[in-house]
Amino acid sequence: MLDARMLLAIAEATIDDAEKVFLANIGVAERIAKGGNDFATTADLDIERMLRRTLTTMTGLPVYGEEGGGVLSDEAIWVVDPIDGTSNFAVGNPMCAILVSLLVESKPVLAVCSMPALGKRLSVCEGGPILLNGQPQSPLPEPDLSYSHIGFGSIVANHGHEFHTRLRRALLAELSDDHARLRVTGSVGVDLAFAALGVFSSVVTFSPFAWDNAVGVMLTETAGLTVTDLHGNPWTPQSTGVIAGTPVQHAHILGTINDIRA
Repeated sequence: MLDARMLLAIAEATIDDAEKVFLANIGVAERIAKGGNDFATTADLDIERMLRRTLTTMTGLPVYGEEGGGVLSDEAIWVVDPIDGTSNFAVGNPMCAILVSLLVESKPVLAVCSMPALGKRLSVCEGGPILLNGQPQSPLPEPDLSYSHIGFGSIVANHGHEFHTRLRRALLAELSDDHARLRVTGSVGVDLAFAALGVFSSVVTFSPFAWDNAVGVMLTETAGLTVTDLHGNPWTPQSTGVIAGTPVQHAHILGTINDIRA
């Protein structure tokens, strides 16, 4: 397998092309029903096809993606979400992202979160700093909790989700007693990228999908945050949700979740 930095360069070059499709179609792409309340857009499909074709051709590694599927294993595999926050993208809301990571033995070793409508791209490979638009980022300062924002995942759960809507509403209510500035972006990738940048001091999200979580897990861990799944266990591709934050805030969110579940 190629060196991680070379693989990151290939991923970023592929995303350069994907961003053009993203920006040309935000707010105007045709919607395609996927069942229930879920849908994709023609841009989701076009971007994933582009990512799959180039990443596979250039690296020989398989791809696991939201729209085209695949098989997760311990072998090296690209994990892609062509548009994270499709419902935002479809109406022109800029809180959406292209997510690409490479997992080796179920652990992310490189990650890219491109937020084209915000003009921001975060990238990282194992052992390196987080880059924002190519520039290394300084370590995060200790947040001022009087003014800090907490990112909160989708409030409405899909049918059958282990952390159902009533639990999410209860968690939101409990956290709002102590934190006046909870924020819902509608994109797991944006939430976790904002945590890695210090925009959010902590984040709790609920997605069970590796394509939503893998990039943000690597970014937030590299930023020095405490990162687990919703049960307080180390994240794996089979995990549900992510809690990321300073040790104190992470412990507070996890403790509140455990109290609600009790």
